[in-house]
Amino acid sequence: MDENLTKDNNTIENLWKYNGELNYVNQWMFMNTPFPLIIITIAYLLFVIKIGPKFMKNRPPFALSNILITYNAIQVAYALYLCYNGTQLIWQNGLLGKSCLMETPESRYIITSKTYSYFFAKITELLDTVFFVLRKKDNQVTFLHVYHHLTVMWCTWFNLKYEPSYSTVFLGTINSYVHVIMYTYYGLSTIPELAKKLWWKKYITSLQLVQFVLMLLQAAASAIYPGCPPSYTLMIMIYINASLFIYLFGKFYINSYSNPKDAKSKVESDVNRYYIEKIK
Repeated sequence: MDENLTKDNNTIENLWKYNGELNYVNQWMFMNTPFPLIIITIAYLLFVIKIGPKFMKNRPPFALSNILITYNAIQVAYALYLCYNGTQLIWQNGLLGKSCLMETPESRYIITSKTYSYFFAKITELLDTVFFVLRKKDNQVTFLHVYHHLTVMWCTWFNLKYEPSYSTVFLGTINSYVHVIMYTYYGLSTIPELAKKLWWKKYITSLQLVQFVLMLLQAAASAIYPGCPPSYTLMIMIYINASLFIYLFGKFYINSYSNPKDAKSKVESDVNRYYIEKIK
C-alpha cells in the first residue's frame, strides 16, 4: 500500500512537468507538452460557443449528409481497429494482466502505442460538436456534451503521458465496442429511408450503462489485484467519471423508457438532448 501511495504522489507531482513517464511518448504528436491540446480546447470552445453560432446565425443549416455518412463510417472503422487492438491485448494477458506488463520495454511500447491510438480518436470525436453547430443543432451543444468530449480527451492524455497502465486497456476497449454500435446507428440515421426503421436506440442506452458498471468493477479489481495496481489518482478519475455517467444515463433511461408518458416533458434536459442527438 505504501508503494501505491508513493506512486500516487509521484503521479501528482509529475502532472505539472512536461517530461512524461516514457521518453518516446513525448515525441508523439500532441504529447510533448499540453499546449497543443490547450490550443485545440480553446479553439473548440470558441467555435462551438461563439464563432460557429455567430457564423450560422443568418445562414440556413448545412445538410452535410455525405460528410456525415463518411465521417461516421470512418469512426466505425477506427473503433473496430481499436477493438481489435484492445481485444488482442486482453486475450493474451487477461482483464487485469498476468503480471506487471509495464516491466519490459516491448510491453510498455505496445500498451502505450495502442493507448495513443485511442487518444487520437478522442480528438477526432470533437467534430461531433462542430457538425451540430453547422447543422444549427445549437440546443445539442450542452454543457454535458462539451464536458464529456473534453474530459475524456484530457483524461486519456494525462493517463498516456504520466501513467501509462495496462489497467486502462479494458476501459478503452469496451468503450470502442460501444462506439462501433453508436456510430453505426448515428450514420444510418442520417439516411432518411433508414432512420424510421432503426429500433435499437434503447439498447444503446443499456450498453452505455453496462459499460460504465463494468468499468467500475474492473477498476476496483485492478486496485486490489496483486502486481501493478493503478495509482489512487487514476482510480479516483475512473470512479468519478464512471459513477457520474451511470447516474446521468440511468436517469435518461428511466425517463425515456420506464416512464414513457413523462419522456416528452423531460426531453429538453441536458442529458436527454445530448444523448438523443449523439446517437440520432
